[in-house]
Amino acid sequence: MALHKGAGDDRRLSISPFVGTADPLGAMELAPPLHRLADGPVPAETAYQLIHDELMLDGNAKLNLATFVTTSMEVQATRLMTECLDKNMIDKDEYPQTAELERRCVAILADLWHAPAPDDAVGCSTTGSSEACMLAGLALKRRWMHRNAERYAAGARPNLVMGVNVQVCWEKFCTFWEVEARTVPMEGERFHLDAEQAVAQCDEDTIGVVGVLGSTFDGSYEPIAEICAALDDLHRRTGLDIPVHVDGASGAMVAPFLDPELVWDFRLPRVASINTSGHKYGLVYPGVGWVLWRDRDALPEELVFRVNYLGGEMPTFALNFSRPGAQVVAQYYTFLRLGRDGFRAVQGASREVATYLSDAIGKLDGFRLLTRGDELPVFAVTTADDVPFDVFDVSRRLRERGWQVPAYTFPANREDLSVLRVVCRNGFSRDLADLLLADLDRLLPELRRQPVPLKDLGVPARSGFHH
Repeated sequence: MALHKGAGDDRRLSISPFVGTADPLGAMELAPPLHRLADGPVPAETAYQLIHDELMLDGNAKLNLATFVTTSMEVQATRLMTECLDKNMIDKDEYPQTAELERRCVAILADLWHAPAPDDAVGCSTTGSSEACMLAGLALKRRWMHRNAERYAAGARPNLVMGVNVQVCWEKFCTFWEVEARTVPMEGERFHLDAEQAVAQCDEDTIGVVGVLGSTFDGSYEPIAEICAALDDLHRRTGLDIPVHVDGASGAMVAPFLDPELVWDFRLPRVASINTSGHKYGLVYPGVGWVLWRDRDALPEELVFRVNYLGGEMPTFALNFSRPGAQVVAQYYTFLRLGRDGFRAVQGASREVATYLSDAIGKLDGFRLLTRGDELPVFAVTTADDVPFDVFDVSRRLRERGWQVPAYTFPANREDLSVLRVVCRNGFSRDLADLLLADLDRLLPELRRQPVPLKDLGVPARSGFHH
């Protein structure tokens, strides 16, 4: 299969005659257009082969160390998802057992995150953490509006405090729902929000503080307990009672199993809501996320809609309406399949690979570790000042061997710092880590023979930041 041009710029797909087993010549004459619908259909196997061949140009998921998203599941989970592809998550009257599995997942997460009453937990599935964060942010804003109705009516503008390292969905939330984003820049070797900086940004118009359990920039946990303690002190001193939302897109499915002594969740009374991505360290194919609130008071009633749909009335508070139930079923499968010990083993294996790999890279001449992968199984490394290559050169050369290791520049105030970030997920084994190290060891002598980093010669530095 190949692209070829027709008359003018009417590009078409070229079909091998062997695809048309009954009529090879007819298959060759099909040549469906690329950017408009063909006049007639093509055989199912032909359509499949056309798309299959194009998709071979995608990267190898096993070698993708850029993404946090799950890239492999067991065949039984895939089978369940296939069986549920036609189930609409919103239609709880028609698919009551899928809805029941969603409720069980919410209860499991509520128990895992120490909600006050897990069996009566308030939460829902979403299409991912971005939607979950939008819902949590809306709840924070509405609660602030209730407390400050007169000031809001008079024109007071709400704000949300967070580190500059937050995922871009928080910037979207602030833009979409007219909230001032008070982002704390990085400073020196502080690459995320801390308690002092969080409190310094708060005032009577602050709807909440976002703490990130697992920064996408370097894999580090923000000090949620310290931030809550500082806000408790602010409350005692000033009367300002500011809630915290924990963006646990990745860490909320790692810390409960590997860092059970770390207090970051609903054990802290100031934590009002938590989100996570089922399709990251929740070990499910994209896209599914989860958001939970401490109790019913934390989710304003006006955000809950009761819909009479296909024969039954149901409450809903997701942003999306129709969406697939397959990922929710797969999440319940993963919970059922692994249990606490299984999750501990899987996440522990990822962390062991991350610390092994970071230690090995840190010992190579020319690199400096920023984090070790001992919180999230994610670490960041930069190049030394005295080498003639930079992280973009390393990323570019590794890509020649199929490895996708993103290189990017940190945000304000550390735009001077460029790093490589390595995400170790389930399926990235110690053997693959050794292969990466071997390739890195093989290309380093060539990089050291460069006169200067390629960007100094006018070669664009390709950024590869992936949340």
